[in-house]
Amino acid sequence: VALALLTACSSAGSLYEVAIETPLQPKLDVSSFSHILIAGFIVGGSDEVDANRETARLLRSQLRNRSDLRVVEADVLSLTDMALRKEVGEGFNDAVPLAEPNTITEEQELEEYERVFADLGFWQELGASHQQPLIVTGTVLFTPHARAGFVTQEQESYDSFGRRRVVPIRAYRERTGYVLSPKFVFIDGRTGTTLYSESHREEILYEAEQNTPALSSYFELMDRLLPTFLSALSTQTIRGTRILLR
Repeated sequence: VALALLTACSSAGSLYEVAIETPLQPKLDVSSFSHILIAGFIVGGSDEVDANRETARLLRSQLRNRSDLRVVEADVLSLTDMALRKEVGEGFNDAVPLAEPNTITEEQELEEYERVFADLGFWQELGASHQQPLIVTGTVLFTPHARAGFVTQEQESYDSFGRRRVVPIRAYRERTGYVLSPKFVFIDGRTGTTLYSESHREEILYEAEQNTPALSSYFELMDRLLPTFLSALSTQTIRGTRILLR
């Protein structure tokens, strides 16, 4: 039916492609803030990448170029260590012991650390010392991942007449890679209260014979997440095309 409709339309007039842009409104109203502070992150999983510092560095770089908010230059907080030393989050469900970061492999295991984000006094004090900015913090879990099993892939061959054939075949494959699961938490530096949070999960797998560095995988996964992160703070534009009848 779609093909017949397209044929009928093309016979009545010519088709042409036009570019379209759709603006996406930000999820947060940041009009009352002039500054933004990437404070640091609770991290777990692989120690091949310093996920705390790399995430803070990457987000700061993106915000400098793509946000009207001024990025506060400050040391990245080692929130995981601070929580273990009870320098932040003390008194908020601290009867439950915190797991060591490098033993954490599941997102649920990081949830006990979220008591840190409930410590209003800590965030309010931090905000007061940095011009009461919008504070970005959260959790980042970066873990190795492996998958094995049968997959369908295409195999091409040529017959005696030189004609190309592509046939699907089932093949056993082992692939390894990483999973990146960040949760971004946006805190009002004036009051210490959480304004908004969002969680993500991305994974990447490589053929077993590939030797891709962990840091390269981390950046590739973060690259997928950055548009969504930025859309929480400022208007983003989705670009595409549409076919019209002339």
